[in-house]
Amino acid sequence: MSDAPLISAQSLVKRFGDFTAVDGIDVEVAPGESFGFLGPNGAGKTSTMRMIGCVSPVTDGSLRIFGMDPATDGRKIRARMGVVPQLDQLDKELTVEENLVIYGRYFDLTRKQARAKAAELLDFVQLTERADSKVDPLSGGQQRRVSIARSLINDPDLLLLDEPTTGLDPQARHVLWDRLYMLKERGATLVVTTHFMDEAEQLCDRLVVMDGGRIAAEGSPQGLISEHVRREVLEVRFGHGKNEEQVPKLEGVGGRIEVLPDRLLIYADDGDAALSELHRREVVPESSLVRRSSLEDVFLKLTGRTLVE
Repeated sequence: MSDAPLISAQSLVKRFGDFTAVDGIDVEVAPGESFGFLGPNGAGKTSTMRMIGCVSPVTDGSLRIFGMDPATDGRKIRARMGVVPQLDQLDKELTVEENLVIYGRYFDLTRKQARAKAAELLDFVQLTERADSKVDPLSGGQQRRVSIARSLINDPDLLLLDEPTTGLDPQARHVLWDRLYMLKERGATLVVTTHFMDEAEQLCDRLVVMDGGRIAAEGSPQGLISEHVRREVLEVRFGHGKNEEQVPKLEGVGGRIEVLPDRLLIYADDGDAALSELHRREVVPESSLVRRSSLEDVFLKLTGRTLVE
């Protein structure tokens, strides 16, 4: 396997009229890596993915995929790529197998080759028994697995997944994670956008957090947690309207204190020791919880808690 990046972007820009959706980002994705784009709505994730997918032209900067330029080699790049869009684009009047076989024909597979590949992929996503079923009555999780199977029909070198588990229940999400993890173990290169922080922690070797079209942070999930927040979080509640008035009493407890309407978050290397210090100071909350810091804490610190419509 070559050490050259499968995706290389320098000063990548995407504008729509006067609006800049992607504002000069630098990204590299190595072969065999599972790479994530995180960010709130409007952060520029989907615009970036569409440029990588060779369906939206680059406004400015440089983008190379497999060493090729999407502007001139888009067809060659797409032939080596699999895409799982945010919304399933399956033909619901066809059977599961027919959806895969017809898609395989677009990649010049013979009907015999396409059927053999479809059977292999349906076994991989655990849907062999639904091969002759129409797509429409399948559950959301099953349809998502059909989309993943279809995206693999051409044995892609790169798989793009845009919000792969949006709208799925927890059981379906975990089944999908298992299949994607198996692909990762086989050496597949995955590029994922997601709103789910636990999903990013499960699937991504490395990721970027985007906000306002720019990259706010980059690293491994655990590396970002170590860099931007403490190891643990102590969550305490003092009652409605009483949280903020407690802050002066907590000076020096932990590394950072965040005041929320319903609770205080105290970021500390040792959450239990921080709680003991509160009790030593005779500051007794109505309730308390010590938990490990997560990627969600990093995400909210970097992008804020304001709801983005």
